[in-house]
Amino acid sequence: MNQVTINSLEIENVKRIKAIKIAFNNKNLTVIGGNNAQGKTTVLDTICWALGGNKFAPSNPKRDGSVVDPSIKLTLSNGLIVERKGKNSSLKVTDPSGNKGGQQLLNSFVEELALNLPKFMNANNKEKANILLRTLGIESELRALDDQEQKIYNERHLIGQDYERKRKYAEELPHHENVPPAIITANELIEQQQKILLVNAENAKQRTNLANNQEKLVTTQNKITYLQEQLKAEQELEQSLLHNIEIGQKTVEELQDQSTEAIAQQIEQIDTTNTKIRANLDKDKALIDAENLKKDYDDKTTLIQAIRDQRMELLKNANLPLEGLLIDNGELVYNSQKWDCMSSSEQMIVATAIVKSLNPECGFVLLDKLEQLDKNSLDQFAKYLEEQGLQVIATRVANDDSCTIIIDDGEVIQDNTPKKAISNNKFAGLEL
Repeated sequence: MNQVTINSLEIENVKRIKAIKIAFNNKNLTVIGGNNAQGKTTVLDTICWALGGNKFAPSNPKRDGSVVDPSIKLTLSNGLIVERKGKNSSLKVTDPSGNKGGQQLLNSFVEELALNLPKFMNANNKEKANILLRTLGIESELRALDDQEQKIYNERHLIGQDYERKRKYAEELPHHENVPPAIITANELIEQQQKILLVNAENAKQRTNLANNQEKLVTTQNKITYLQEQLKAEQELEQSLLHNIEIGQKTVEELQDQSTEAIAQQIEQIDTTNTKIRANLDKDKALIDAENLKKDYDDKTTLIQAIRDQRMELLKNANLPLEGLLIDNGELVYNSQKWDCMSSSEQMIVATAIVKSLNPECGFVLLDKLEQLDKNSLDQFAKYLEEQGLQVIATRVANDDSCTIIIDDGEVIQDNTPKKAISNNKFAGLEL
């Protein structure tokens, strides 16, 4: 696809210009230099008006004091001749075969931002990125990813806030040592107490039996003394009792009474203990809730990173107009620098690359006030334009060799183009 550039420009009686002719000779960078108020910007304004239509028309295009109507003639590299002349400065577009055209034909290959680059330069970072996205054809996909990321980011933010509240609440709750892990009831303690009382009652019964057997032994032994005739029977009874006593003695010696004092104290302190247990349970639950929220937060972070990776992959596969240029978080980044951290020449390179990509047929860009670039930056910018084959017509408040054409006091006093821009006396220069 051939890019359309500007071959030559003739202007008469437009704003500050009386009559001038410039041949651009397809030079990549043409710098129109001179002091202020010499008509440098009028050259750019006139090109905008000729190619961009009436929305670029000056409010008062006729040169002050002139009785002759404004006249503009542009010759383009595709052979079209664009003219505006007469009282109404009507547009006339003629192709090499003599056929006529109009603004619609110009609009097909003239990019509006190429005529009005400050509109791009002055846009905010998000707007600049959106302009680039329109050229890539992935604007809707990236916007969907941005919306998805923002939604998850907001959800994660709320989870993070809830997590912090839960964590702080859990940390502020008291924790009690040496208490059961679950709530206890008075019935449970009373049941334990009753079991101990039953054991103690059985022990008492055993002790009573032992005492009774001992008493019977004494009686029996007395009877043996007094009742020899019953010796045999009593001796048998004695043996039996001795055996029982022996067994009972061993059992009684092994018996241990259990105290109910501890349980009684627990019953008395059950409310206090349960309060501590509940506090521990609340703390444990709060910590678990906080950890669950932290997990949700981390999961959202993973999702956000996945979306950002997807966005980077989408941009990586897109046909970006400039190596090192990308869109990060909705903003332009060039060689790892955001717009406000780029040098002036880098900003110019990025801007012209994006504008060029908006309409590949448009092979030129207009730039005003190029004096913001020093000589080295200007050379760097010119080298980029040469590599890209892009024509830039610019103005610069300067009178040195950085300018292609220098205008002073109404005349072109220096012309470094291969062919002289001033062809006859009719195009004598500018009028202040």
